[in-house]
Amino acid sequence: MKTTLQTHQQVERFVRKIVEKFPSGNEVTLLTDIHIRVNQETGEMLAFDDNDDEITRCVVEQWIDNTAEDFYSEVTHILQTTLTQMSEQVDRCGILQPFSFVLETEDKEHIAELYVSDDDMIIVGDSLMTNLDSELDSFIDDILQKDE
Repeated sequence: MKTTLQTHQQVERFVRKIVEKFPSGNEVTLLTDIHIRVNQETGEMLAFDDNDDEITRCVVEQWIDNTAEDFYSEVTHILQTTLTQMSEQVDRCGILQPFSFVLETEDKEHIAELYVSDDDMIIVGDSLMTNLDSELDSFIDDILQKDE
């Protein structure tokens, strides 16, 4: 799926609306996750808080009746890219850190961790944990070999 400029603009506007709901200030909101649900048939994208209260919604025209098998991986990529590009605004949200953006199906099934903000540390997607075990094993092997 080749993402159109209109789709990028709609996703940016969607994220901006979320940020506007939680302005930075003296009082912070206690949230752990912002749940984003996308419906492949209707193209509807909705954001919910931890209590399942709706934050905002929009319809992404390009996603209406999209039957692509890799639909959710494409949506994941678009949302992660947008959240990363808007990280300055997202991180200033009046939400107690750490908090994260999570992608779910309309049936509330977890698809992907999109963005995690924890003070000065930001984790985008699962790429941080990829190959972590093998990298730690290599690190330990290197240390043990130096001790010999």
